Amino acid sequence: MSAQTTVPHVDVPGALSLQELLRDVVFDASKPLASQIYELLRDFIVSVKIKPGCALSEKEIGALLNASKTPVREAMIRLEETGLVRIVPQSGTYVAPLDVKSYISACFTRLHLEIGAVRAAAHSPSRHKFKAVFDDLVAQQQSAWDSDDFEAFFHLDEALHKEFFRAAEVPDVWETVRRTQADVYRVRHLRRIRNIRNGAKVIADHKAIISAILDGDADRAQTALIAHIGSLEAKIKSLADQPDLMRIIEILNTTRPRSRRQKSNLSNTAQVTEETCQVSY
Repeated sequence: MSAQTTVPHVDVPGALSLQELLRDVVFDASKPLASQIYELLRDFIVSVKIKPGCALSEKEIGALLNASKTPVREAMIRLEETGLVRIVPQSGTYVAPLDVKSYISACFTRLHLEIGAVRAAAHSPSRHKFKAVFDDLVAQQQSAWDSDDFEAFFHLDEALHKEFFRAAEVPDVWETVRRTQADVYRVRHLRRIRNIRNGAKVIADHKAIISAILDGDADRAQTALIAHIGSLEAKIKSLADQPDLMRIIEILNTTRPRSRRQKSNLSNTAQVTEETCQVSY
């Protein structure tokens, strides 16, 4: 028997199959199914519950979610448009690798668009209408942090930043920002996995941004936002100062989950899915 090569792996707590992730999903009948499937898979990918390189079968996902081909296909197309998956003709659909260049570009996009948003919000005569929702989201985020609920903390963070754009009266621009942030979110979740956490600072930063907006001080809002998000130079330095994180990204991008995709009918879908895409969190 030939000697086996040891393949490095990312040591993360726990592992679930796609079947287990999708087991208890309940959709809202009042909302478009394709959008709900897209958001569901997006969350799993950006939280690294589904790893880069993982094969995603539209047929298997449809069977597990009891959904027809069309909404699943539409969700996959949207995931491809946002850079989260790659659809390879005659091969399949795969979760895209975590790209450091895309991460840097996304940081640049978010920083400059959100600077514009908080400045506009500070100048808006209707900014005080948002005080209650700002305060409520910060309070919920504090509660999530205190209970170590990172998933809730992350979604509340997104919700608060979305409100900054609403206060600036440019809510559609937030959707533009969000579409570019896949690799930023994946890096954030990898830091969480490696216990690199800064929730207390995040909450303090949010309070500083909100205070500046409500005071109508655009310059202070911009300064607080840059301190919160970090300059592009700081983002690059942060990666350079964390070689362990960079090694994890390299391993995730080069080590695909074991795949034993076999032809089967839908009665064997659960077994095939479990063997095809092992995920971690």
